[in-house]
Amino acid sequence: QVQLVESGGGLVQAGGSLSLSCAASGRTFSVYNMGWFRQAPGKEREFVAAISWIRDTTYADFVKGRFTISRDNAKNTLYLQMNSLKYEDTAVYYCAADASRWGRRPAEYEFWGQGTQVTVSS
Repeated sequence: QVQLVESGGGLVQAGGSLSLSCAASGRTFSVYNMGWFRQAPGKEREFVAAISWIRDTTYADFVKGRFTISRDNAKNTLYLQMNSLKYEDTAVYYCAADASRWGRRPAEYEFWGQGTQVTVSS
């Protein structure tokens, strides 16, 4: 089992940047496939980016070229660097982990953090 805690959210103007972190504790972080998802009010949780335990990455089309997912196994931490933020990026951002599955659906991840709010002002 792994526990996940996100941080780094906040209020930023459109065009600005934020860096999210997800600190993991419990089982060995390096064996987990990790993902970032987001959920805006009244909308379903949607995939943002994922990184496998061997560091393959995949992104939602709407963040390609703007967001970068990375991991530091020595620090047990997952990151999401978000640049050129848009108003529509406003959401609660969640990190997720799974020891065996890796994909774009929330159901493919067993463990979740509590989320961090990102608000982009237009």
